[in-house]
Amino acid sequence: MEVFLEEAKASSRIIATLSGADKNRILKEMAEALRSHTPEILEANALDMADADRNDLTPALKDRLLLDENRVEGMAVAIEEIAALKEPVGRVLDGWVTEDGLKIEKVSVPIGVIGIIYESRPNVTSDTAALSFKSANVCVLKGGKEAQHSNEAIAKVLQNVLKRNSLPEALISLIPDASREGVAKLIKMDRYVDLIVPRGGEGLIRYVSENASVPVVKHDKGQCHTYIDEDANVENAIRIAINAKVQRPGVCNAMETLLVDAAIAKEVLPLLKEAFDEAHTELKGCGETQNIIEVSPATEVDFDTEYLANILNIRVVDGVEGAIDHIVRYGSGHSEAIITENITTAETFLNGIDAAAVYVNASTRFTDGGAFGFGAEVGISTNKLHARGPMGIEGLTTYKFKIYGSGQIR
Repeated sequence: MEVFLEEAKASSRIIATLSGADKNRILKEMAEALRSHTPEILEANALDMADADRNDLTPALKDRLLLDENRVEGMAVAIEEIAALKEPVGRVLDGWVTEDGLKIEKVSVPIGVIGIIYESRPNVTSDTAALSFKSANVCVLKGGKEAQHSNEAIAKVLQNVLKRNSLPEALISLIPDASREGVAKLIKMDRYVDLIVPRGGEGLIRYVSENASVPVVKHDKGQCHTYIDEDANVENAIRIAINAKVQRPGVCNAMETLLVDAAIAKEVLPLLKEAFDEAHTELKGCGETQNIIEVSPATEVDFDTEYLANILNIRVVDGVEGAIDHIVRYGSGHSEAIITENITTAETFLNGIDAAAVYVNASTRFTDGGAFGFGAEVGISTNKLHARGPMGIEGLTTYKFKIYGSGQIR
């Protein structure tokens, strides 16, 4: 592991010399290489899917794991979108002259070597590799064993492009020891690794956060809520709520709890139940909800659970303040939404909720690097430092101060 990371650290000096034009050209080559090697990637993915069936993985995990021609094309398009982004490194963020005549520039620079630990989704391999390359960082990847064949195939395609351009494969590499012991070593290698980004289940993120000596940018569970206010457009509210839960239940920006204003609960809950029944959603509700529609009881544990499945909690609350109180208690700082036509209520919600993304009249499913215009994302951070929300190119840079003098001493 140490020899492997030494090579990664050494290669960071090489990528730092590449021009923006060279990086963009190589990224476009990577996108085309994914397209031309789609059959090999899908063949590898089929091995992972067969293992998933044998190991009885959940439908949500299988959905994350599955690749098809459209998803591989999406990976290629994401890399092209990353190539089209403005150059993130070398930007002068600020500049001034001090009283002593020193000219100071605050300039964006790469972070260095970034370790990315993730589960299930093979597209993370190409997305994070491309984002890291664009921002002149080295990425060290540790995917889940359930996607091993897919990740190896994708990494090989990208590494072959590096080799054709006389660049070290260590710029984009899978760690040699993918066991739990390997992860335990990686997250303590602060001599070589500058940042760890864990993407996966609550257990993985907790383990990395509690044991790493390398700085960590993480996202806690996606405990996302949608609140339907008494001044909501009911038709919009139902459409948004269905999308937030049903469109892809196994992702972190899917809604887990729906909050409904007590003032309209008797009117809205039957309509919501009808819509969710059509979507085959398992509903759980508080006592007040159960008095209005037939649902299973929702416990305190349920309100604190990220299902990542087509299961939804419903709670009736006392207006926007009741919704805020619930979210403060159970929210994870990921994404929260209010459905209302009342601008004052909307602003109360926006200002009262402490989360990475707060929506008015839109689905929480938009919390995504691609949807935000970042091309892709390394992850969604619920940290407050140094990145928050979808972590794209800017989140993969830091800064340094360049100081120009003319003989000044202090």
